[in-house]
Amino acid sequence: MLLKINNLKFINNLKSVLVIGTFLFLGNLIPAQEILNDQATKTAPAKKDSIPNQNAKKVDGVAAVVGDYIILDSDIPKNRLQLEAGGYDSKDITDCELFGKLLEDKLYAHWAIQDSIQVSDAEIRRNVDYQIEQFLAQSGKSMPELLAFYKKDDEKSFRDEMFEINKSNELAKKMQAKIIENVEVTPEEVRAFFDKIPKEERPTFGTELKVAQIVAEPKVTEEEKQRVINRLKEFKADILENGASFRSKAILYSEDPGSASKGGKYTLNRKQPRMVKEFRQVAFSLQEGEISEPFETEFGYHIIQCDKIRGQEYDIAHILLSPKVSVEAIKEAKERLEKVRQRIINGEISFADAAREASDEKETRNDGGQLINPTTQDYNFELTRMDPELYAQIQNLKDKEVSLVLKEEDRTGKTKFKILMVTDRIDQHEADYARDYLKIKQLALDEKKINTIAKWQEDKIFDTYIKVSGSFRDCKFSSNWLKK
Repeated sequence: MLLKINNLKFINNLKSVLVIGTFLFLGNLIPAQEILNDQATKTAPAKKDSIPNQNAKKVDGVAAVVGDYIILDSDIPKNRLQLEAGGYDSKDITDCELFGKLLEDKLYAHWAIQDSIQVSDAEIRRNVDYQIEQFLAQSGKSMPELLAFYKKDDEKSFRDEMFEINKSNELAKKMQAKIIENVEVTPEEVRAFFDKIPKEERPTFGTELKVAQIVAEPKVTEEEKQRVINRLKEFKADILENGASFRSKAILYSEDPGSASKGGKYTLNRKQPRMVKEFRQVAFSLQEGEISEPFETEFGYHIIQCDKIRGQEYDIAHILLSPKVSVEAIKEAKERLEKVRQRIINGEISFADAAREASDEKETRNDGGQLINPTTQDYNFELTRMDPELYAQIQNLKDKEVSLVLKEEDRTGKTKFKILMVTDRIDQHEADYARDYLKIKQLALDEKKINTIAKWQEDKIFDTYIKVSGSFRDCKFSSNWLKK
């Protein structure tokens, strides 16, 4: 049972690494009609549209066919390079394990199509654009160098192939999510799961900390906010009254690094929320050609132009300007927090009460500044799995000690100051049902998901045309890919 849990974690980690670097792995997807037609693998009756043409022509290097998808021999070493490029040590991962993961992914993608699972082509193409931009920026290569590296004749064929890879990955991800979307565990199942673990095999949980913080943010003056609003109004007037280009202004003035170089362009889909709530509300209220009034989000102030509406999809462009905080405001925020820190040290107020009274971080203020672990959704942070930045800030703190005032920038680039405290510590210990219920529940849920996926795979393998060729037929698979 614990082996199954460890296996799930390995699979999830492996898939995460591969998804992050999809643009480094040029797998292949071509119609199943082009597969190699040698000795047939034993199969149960398959769906008519999943059986390849019997007059197929030979294609060298086909390692496997799964429904409408093929896997080439070259895909396995490319996956290994992909792992290593992502910083994952692949020396303990066999070719058979990599090959088995590819078989799984293609099975998911094939049945996603059979089950009419939809993915947005526009969203996929945006992901391709982003992946290429990131790769070029990080590698320092030019597009011709990138095409030469991947032995592609032109940019279009490169993008088309990346599109198919991304689409296959997205279909696989949605299919797997659908399989386990309704899997839940009851308290009785959690108890049964825990009771059947032999005492000597019960997991050990590492040292855990509870951490609280108080945040002070420099205040933007009303005059600065109005200056930004007026500037955006000037842009809008120039566009409407003088025929100026919205895209040109976005390139020249927008402070959104993700879209400025593209003229502020985004495509939004009502069914796939990606932008913040306020942004989406304004964008979806516009008619084609209309430009919004300036409005505020956590990133600053925007104006949006609606270019085209295609059903659920909106092609829009936007300009973002962020109000600037003054040197005086930054100094005031730091001094304000230093006074709060001194009051706590002097015993005039508790850390929790000071957070409720003085913290500018609304997400933690009402909880006395307690941070929530985004992975477990509780207050506990396992020391060995803590975010490196947070760990660096608290590693030398004693329990109940207040840190010095720390300066940092959040994800929007805004400066803020904070103080931290380790409010509780649980040393490394063997799993205890009452104290570690949430972790044990997650382990029980993981095992149930594994069993659900295994059952789904067992059923679908026999309903799908699958052919494994060459030396990969000698692999010891956990699933019955050879249909023996």
